[in-house]
Amino acid sequence: MGGTFMSLDKDYRDYFIRNLHDALSGHSSTSVSESIRFSEQSKAKAIGITIETRPDYCLKPHLNDMLSYGCTRLEVGVQSIFEDIARDTNRGHTVHAVTQSFMLAKDCGFKVIAHMMPDLPNMGIERDIEGFKEYFENPEFRTDGLKVYPTLVIRGTGLYELWKTGKYKNYDPNTLIDLVAKILSLVPPWVRIYRIQRDIPMPLVTSGVEHGNLRELALKRMQDLNLPCRDVRTREVGIQEIHNKVTPENVELIRRDYFANGGWETFLAYEDPDQDILIGLLRLRQCSAAGTFKKELIGASMVRELHVYGSVVPIHSRDPNKFQ
Repeated sequence: MGGTFMSLDKDYRDYFIRNLHDALSGHSSTSVSESIRFSEQSKAKAIGITIETRPDYCLKPHLNDMLSYGCTRLEVGVQSIFEDIARDTNRGHTVHAVTQSFMLAKDCGFKVIAHMMPDLPNMGIERDIEGFKEYFENPEFRTDGLKVYPTLVIRGTGLYELWKTGKYKNYDPNTLIDLVAKILSLVPPWVRIYRIQRDIPMPLVTSGVEHGNLRELALKRMQDLNLPCRDVRTREVGIQEIHNKVTPENVELIRRDYFANGGWETFLAYEDPDQDILIGLLRLRQCSAAGTFKKELIGASMVRELHVYGSVVPIHSRDPNKFQ
């Protein structure tokens, strides 16, 4: 659910979520909790619910509501980690609000994805690269994944007025490909890049991304420059088998520990390290002391994600030729 779902009226949110679960089960429920009980037993199951929100709509009351909805993953609009850029683009929240929302959300067990936007006004290539490097290295940020949406100029916006008067200009296509390639080269092996560029109809776009396959072009540029891309999506076994015609041979359990958002994260993965292929992962978090507001989670660790990649195997079935 996008569009800052948590800013909507609570009655409408409850109505929407209740009907979402009822659509799976075929039951007519009178409450969200009832709809979830029937949804859990239905043949068609919700394996995940993602809600898009903002840092200022990702506070304790919002997180409690999202847990009650059966939500499993949050996407938080960030756009920039620089305070001056957040102010100049009228984000309406501080960078501190961003880091707080990350910590609180992870300590509730959510998978956390951020939306970032390179090529904003008053940035420039060097500062864009500096921002993403800081994002991946600073424990205050370090989410599980990213969506990278280069800035687009849309008619009717304040940015359009800046563009029209020559006070703002997008990167040229070649520069943007270079930038995205550099960003992808910085991504740690526990981060997944879910998407690059927004799918907005081109007639609505005045200036910005000119290619519909920006990720593909950036990966090709990385190959030309001999830069590896180690994000989760690039390394997963299904994509490696389909695109590169390679299969894992020597699979090992690899453990990576890192500190993020006030707590220790353990990223466990079955991989073929020689070919850099990822078969499955588990994200284990030791909850932070500052962000844990659920009494039952104080001092606890919890699994936030378990995912095995490759071709789908039906529930209660086995296939020796598939990793799932």
